[in-house]
Amino acid sequence: MKQKLAFTLALAILVTGAFAQKMKKSDRFTSAKKGSLFGIHFNLADFKTPVSIKATTLNDALKKKDWKDVSTMSGGFSFSYWKGLTKTIDFSTRMNIMFNDYSAIYRGETGKTEAGIEIEPSLNFRPFNDNHLFSPFISAGVGGGVYTGNLGLYLPVGVGIQCNLNSTTYLFLQSQYKVALTDKVLGDNIFHSFGIAENFAEPKTITPPPPPPLPVVEKKDRDNDGIEDDKDACPDVAGKAALNGCPDKDNDGITDNDDKCPDVAGIAKYNGCPVPDADKDGINDESDKCPNVPGLARYNGCPIPDGDGDGVNDEEDKCPTEFGVASNAGCPEIKQDVVDKVNVAAKNVFFATGSNKLLPKSTASLNNVVKLLKENPSYIADIEGHTDNVGTEEKNDALSQARADVVADYLKSKGVSESQITAKGMGMNTPIADNSTPTGRAKNRRVEMKIRNY
Repeated sequence: MKQKLAFTLALAILVTGAFAQKMKKSDRFTSAKKGSLFGIHFNLADFKTPVSIKATTLNDALKKKDWKDVSTMSGGFSFSYWKGLTKTIDFSTRMNIMFNDYSAIYRGETGKTEAGIEIEPSLNFRPFNDNHLFSPFISAGVGGGVYTGNLGLYLPVGVGIQCNLNSTTYLFLQSQYKVALTDKVLGDNIFHSFGIAENFAEPKTITPPPPPPLPVVEKKDRDNDGIEDDKDACPDVAGKAALNGCPDKDNDGITDNDDKCPDVAGIAKYNGCPVPDADKDGINDESDKCPNVPGLARYNGCPIPDGDGDGVNDEEDKCPTEFGVASNAGCPEIKQDVVDKVNVAAKNVFFATGSNKLLPKSTASLNNVVKLLKENPSYIADIEGHTDNVGTEEKNDALSQARADVVADYLKSKGVSESQITAKGMGMNTPIADNSTPTGRAKNRRVEMKIRNY
């Protein structure tokens, strides 16, 4: 028995030394939670001390020092599986194979050493995460075994400490008190265990040594632009690789040495300057059909045309093919006597009171307007009807439009082209006299005619 114990301790020391060397290479832990471990353990079971405690007292049993006598303990070994449930709680299950004289328990007589096979699931509680070199734990579980044909049950509780070697190899030292539930088959015993477990789920990786440093070749770059002096066309001024190390402040692709306008982006055709614009109209000379006269883009750089040369450009000229005056929108000026004749005619247009019925005394004046329009087909007469403020606005709007339409219809009935006439009712909104007097209201009940040639 002593030889077996010595062999076990020697093996444990060798394993511990081997993996301690491994820890010197790397102190890195792969996880704060334990992976899946498979282990083997060497065990000693003390059946004598619990019997002594029951027969006397714990103090007397300890004084007898039976618990120190390894030669009276039973030996054995275990296979185990460990799995982290959380960072501080592990599940483990063990299969113990223990050698003891069990017949002395269930028969009350000394027999021979027998093998007991036990299954023991437990929970193990640690105060630290798994990524510590040393961590104590407490354990509690249930166990059951077969002891040469007899079934026994027990409750194991205990303490232990684990040594985590790089999250790959673990060493466990553990002591438990096993409370027998079937004391006629299995007595209480104090169980000691030392073991090693391996994490087969975590592949072992060996970090290759870094390659030797490459020899440093000193290269000169006086302007620190990242381009070596032997390849830099401007070695004393920081520049761009695309321009062989020369600068280009305006980013137009032409080096400052060759750029006549180094601060303004340009093109190579003009030695780095922009395309010129002689007349400063915003249209460069290459696209400007009138490069010396300011113009507009829609006329290709030329001014707005004036086809009839009257000083009013065609965009504002209502008569772009006839010479006119600016005061008449570019059309020929209408003579004042014509304007006066139309105004007189308009003042002599009369209607029945509150009606759009044209009175006969209006026809002489209107016939003068008919003659004028027929003789001048380019003239247009704008007829406006007006009322006083008697009555509602809606009624006056309708009446003024009706009166304007009656005058227009009369002119058309005398052969004036419809394109020469417009008629619009203005209602009571544009009085020319005070509506508070009969005389003023009479002046406001009127028809106005305006002649234009555009």
